[in-house]
Amino acid sequence: MDLLRNKGFDKSKWMQLPRDVVIGHDVLTQLPAVCDDLSLGEKVLVVAGSHTMKIAGETVLRLLSDRYTAQTFIADEINPSIIRKAEKAAAGCDFLIGVGGGRVIDTAKIASFNLERQFVSIPTAASHDGIASASATVPSRNGSQSLKAHPPAAIVADTGIIASAPHRLLASGCADIISNYTAVLDWELSHRLRGEPVSEYAFTLSRMTAEILVSNADMIRPHQEESAWIVTKALVSSGVAMSIAGSSRPASGGEHKFSHALDRLAPGKGLHGEKCGIGTIITMYLHGGDWKGIRDSLRRIGAPTTPSEIGIDDKTAVEALLLAREIRPERFTILDMGLTRESAESLITMLYKE
Repeated sequence: MDLLRNKGFDKSKWMQLPRDVVIGHDVLTQLPAVCDDLSLGEKVLVVAGSHTMKIAGETVLRLLSDRYTAQTFIADEINPSIIRKAEKAAAGCDFLIGVGGGRVIDTAKIASFNLERQFVSIPTAASHDGIASASATVPSRNGSQSLKAHPPAAIVADTGIIASAPHRLLASGCADIISNYTAVLDWELSHRLRGEPVSEYAFTLSRMTAEILVSNADMIRPHQEESAWIVTKALVSSGVAMSIAGSSRPASGGEHKFSHALDRLAPGKGLHGEKCGIGTIITMYLHGGDWKGIRDSLRRIGAPTTPSEIGIDDKTAVEALLLAREIRPERFTILDMGLTRESAESLITMLYKE
């Protein structure tokens, strides 16, 4: 999928991190101060979905009206056509703001990257770590494709808005963070067997982020701002770990390849984080770790732990485990070590056992 502008060969390595991160109750009112602090310019394109425009986008426009010239772009889905239209709409703007969930923020992320503009991330739900990372996910005929763009210049996460979103979205975000456990194990495995470089700092930050959520699983409750604060902070930390590593390696391993395989075989079934959470149980078992502890944490949070809970039959889940090795073959994981069909069937059956 040719969506990102080619910036040419560059032997240098850049570490891009969000400069301002504001998380808390009613912090949306601080958006003008954040934009002023970053000196982003005077003209802005606000990218939102039809629903998120009502939830927060209209407030963003009102807050910026005194000092900024704002235009709007509605992105109710993400695809190459929508991204091109967003780029065209933003052509005369100095920066972009994404107000919404993953699809909206990824649209703003890719469009701003291609136009060499900065963007501000305003999540209305904490469903996955894309709110803070450089990676963007775009659906295609062959399932979702992960693209590397750039992280937001700032994140303004109002916990009141995030807490009011359906709890399923928050639980999905938790599962996405908990999957860091096995992502770093896969990274370490690739380092030992393939000599892949590892960033110890990014590795440690990613694992610590997962540990925080597992240890605080009982505090993740529906429509509680404290829960929203814990999860959002973890999602930002995960995004920072990826920026430090210069790739999504600290937060994406075999469990993500399993999720993307399910995208191909059962499109539209389950949220990204939910599928990663199920994949984490499986890959943690293969790594010889505490897979039951991972499963228990997901259950306490309210995230699914079996394919049937997200409307996927076990046969399809087995095929996804076998297909995972074909997803991003350059990224070596525990699922690339010769999993047989019989073993894959046993792994899926295991998910239902106590």
